[in-house]
Amino acid sequence: MKVTGVLPLFLPLCRRLWPGRIAGLSLALLKATALEAAILAGHLLLYPTGLVQERRCAALPPGDGTAQLPVRTGPPVVLLHGFIDNRSVFVLLRRNLAQHGRQRVESLNYSPLTCDIRIAAELLGRHVEEICERTGSDRVDIVGHSLGGLIARYYVQCLGGDLRVRTLVTLGTPHSGTRVAPLADAHPIVRQMRPGSEVIEALSRPAPGCRTRFVSFWSDLDSLMDPLESACLEHPDLEAHNVRVTGIGHLALPVHPAVAAGIREVLDAPHPGDRIAGGLTVA
Repeated sequence: MKVTGVLPLFLPLCRRLWPGRIAGLSLALLKATALEAAILAGHLLLYPTGLVQERRCAALPPGDGTAQLPVRTGPPVVLLHGFIDNRSVFVLLRRNLAQHGRQRVESLNYSPLTCDIRIAAELLGRHVEEICERTGSDRVDIVGHSLGGLIARYYVQCLGGDLRVRTLVTLGTPHSGTRVAPLADAHPIVRQMRPGSEVIEALSRPAPGCRTRFVSFWSDLDSLMDPLESACLEHPDLEAHNVRVTGIGHLALPVHPAVAAGIREVLDAPHPGDRIAGGLTVA
């Protein structure tokens, strides 16, 4: 849910810049928008490198001069990208996790032609089974950006994925649907991300006994969430924690080192009852 064109991304900013509102424009919004533009430019350059699935191989040792903490035990970490994107969005996050001792990290691609969240969730389930069989692990952790988080949540809640997923971390995921960019409704998967869609309704149904812990990072400057709180996960049957990120936008969530530190904290928590920080301020 990222590389969809510059206009939809900056449309909310254009509204804020409209005459009569310039005086109220905050410095934080300007800084966040400049960062979003820089990240978008860099990601467009990296995008071709992530078009194909990564090769499954043993983790490589860090290069000379790269500081690395001792290898951490824990389930494999699966990274799942957003709409019309690929695994290249996780280059920095994956490096950050590896430098802090997590060697079993895999990025998955699903087809940019995917038109149904439910089908993508079934494919994710097959990938997770293959990863568990190959690594000998009973469970995995998943980090999903935007649409990737919604796909992973559907797998966990509706397809029995809670048996395999210990922790699901979502970054800017429209858990209750987003109304942004109405012209994008021509794409069926965008319609599934709207409030009241069949997918959103299915995720709101009872989910008693769900074994997965959910942690949702949401930003107060996320231009693709309308309303902003749609990226918060509220469900009476789920163990869900919402972490508010202040000062960055949608594209920065899987890239910013402060968010990466928050993700590591979540993944390192060994027990479901461990305390998760409730807020994160990015300078």
